Order: sequence, then C-alpha cells, then structure tokens
Amino acid sequence: QVQLVESGGGKVQAGDSLRLSCAASGDTATAYSVGWFRQAPGKGRELVAGISWFGGITYYTDSVKGRFAISRDNAKNAVYLRMNSLKPEDTSAYYCAASQRSPNTVLKGERDYDYWGPGTQVTVSS
Repeated sequence: QVQLVESGGGKVQAGDSLRLSCAASGDTATAYSVGWFRQAPGKGRELVAGISWFGGITYYTDSVKGRFAISRDNAKNAVYLRMNSLKPEDTSAYYCAASQRSPNTVLKGERDYDYWGPGTQVTVSS
C-alpha cells in the first residue's frame, strides 16, 4: 500500500501561485502513476493533472493547461503541482492519488486510483 499526504494549500489572491506537494510512503518501490484531483463543494471530483511513473506522460484538464505543471521526484517519493495564475474557480480541495495498475500511463478515472491523501484546501479570492 501507498500512503499519501498533501501540503502547500492556502488562501491566495487571483493571479498568485502555489505549489502543492504530495509525499508518498509505504510501498513506493512498486511503480505508480499519480493524479491530482480537486473537488469543489457540491461538485464531483475531477482529475486536474496526472503523471506517469517516469514522468514521460502527463495530462492536464483543459481549464488548467498553460497554468499548472505537474512533476515528480521518485528519489524523494514526491509529486508536485505548480499552480500559476490562479483563478477563483480553482478554489477546491485538492487531492493526490496513486495507482499501481498502469504506472506508465495516466489513468483518468477516479476509480482507477487506489490510494488517496486527505487533501489540502486551495482558496483563491478575486
């Protein structure tokens, strides 16, 4: 199993930047892809960005393309989400999730991920 903990959330103004971190522990020797999801109140959880095990494949939802960047450092068991030009509509709880099913690709479905962190809140004010 893989345990995940997010950090780096906070309250910022529109246009500001944040970097979220996801620290993994446990069975990190087994390859896993990672997705960053977000869930606003009253809405479903959506995949914002994802990265494969070696980092060669990444995915971004259309609303964050050009603003967010996902990266990982397997030596540190960490995955990052750099968020630039934040908008009020980016306000959500952000979760990182890991999947060992297909580590060399990015899975798009919430049910494809077996391990989840508790989340970190990002609030962007206008």
